[in-house]
Amino acid sequence: MKAKEQLIGLPSYKPGKPIEEVKREFGLERVVKLASNENPFGSSTLAQKAISDTVSNTALYPDGYAGELRDKVAEFVGVKKEQLVFGNGSDEIIQFLCRTFLRPGLNTVTAYPTFSQYKLNAVIEGAEIREIPSKDGVHDLAAMLEAIDENTRIVWVCNPNNPSGTYVNETEFLEFLEQVPKHVLVVSDEAYYEYVTAEDFPVTIPLIEKYENLMVLRTFSKAYGLAALRVGFGVAQASTISLLDPVRPPFNTTSFGHVAAMAALDDQEFIKDCYDKNVEGIKQYVDFCEKHNLKYYPTQANFILIDFERPGNEVFDYLLSRGYIIRSGEALGFPTCARITVGSKEENDGIINELTRLLEEATVSPQ
Repeated sequence: MKAKEQLIGLPSYKPGKPIEEVKREFGLERVVKLASNENPFGSSTLAQKAISDTVSNTALYPDGYAGELRDKVAEFVGVKKEQLVFGNGSDEIIQFLCRTFLRPGLNTVTAYPTFSQYKLNAVIEGAEIREIPSKDGVHDLAAMLEAIDENTRIVWVCNPNNPSGTYVNETEFLEFLEQVPKHVLVVSDEAYYEYVTAEDFPVTIPLIEKYENLMVLRTFSKAYGLAALRVGFGVAQASTISLLDPVRPPFNTTSFGHVAAMAALDDQEFIKDCYDKNVEGIKQYVDFCEKHNLKYYPTQANFILIDFERPGNEVFDYLLSRGYIIRSGEALGFPTCARITVGSKEENDGIINELTRLLEEATVSPQ
């Protein structure tokens, strides 16, 4: 059998270690996962009830058009329903975009380091990937603009950026958008939008009416706590959405995802509570970093990237053996860093105590 040449040796996505596996490996009764930027407070009770109420309908296919959810989201974000596309997480919409717009001979522009799925899906389509180094974790939009040419089809702006948590402000984004050629789709990937505290973060969805080459991605996997149900959506002009719809598989989102997402939108008090707790959690880590003179990347998300000035895998292994799963920066483009999801106050205190022990052990001279 012969696969596409670009697939030979292409690494697959490596998720974090499963909790049960870590328990068995280290003989632990309790393991805390702070690796995948999930919501430590779960999901709205309204969403949970909606899921429970749908259990009897498993024999029926979901609404392939996600009609009720489409109406709900359209009203919530202030667009027409024809301006929406739904995916099995926003990851799938990234796949739709690459499949629709990229092929051999064309290119796409991204920052580096950033979310890995932009590059992976572009490679699968045989397109050239132009990775532009970030400046202290922030997209270098000027250099990204220079990388665009007549063969560019998509430029990705991960905002806030994963894995650094940094962001492109409104002024910079608008200046960039004004200069990007109209044949290039600008994708503003805003998976962590609900956690943003910056007052100058771009308000992007209203810009879609003016810029036909802008698309905004959002998800229910992060702040809404519905990662297991995989519901994401993209917003763009209807003409752009019409190009993506033929690529979207039938029934790609589930009935459980539809009802849970609709119910979750009705519980904005839950989102506000998670937002407030995330702000408090970030402060715990910032205070820890400043106390120990550690560099950290100012974050607008529900995770923080900390530079421990040692291989990230060392920090990962140390915490793993003590019951905390995080992400090593070595696989994320930040080799001396660790990315830690903000958890509950108790979880944050626990991991900070372990990190403090790690730093203290490092200062003890060998006998």
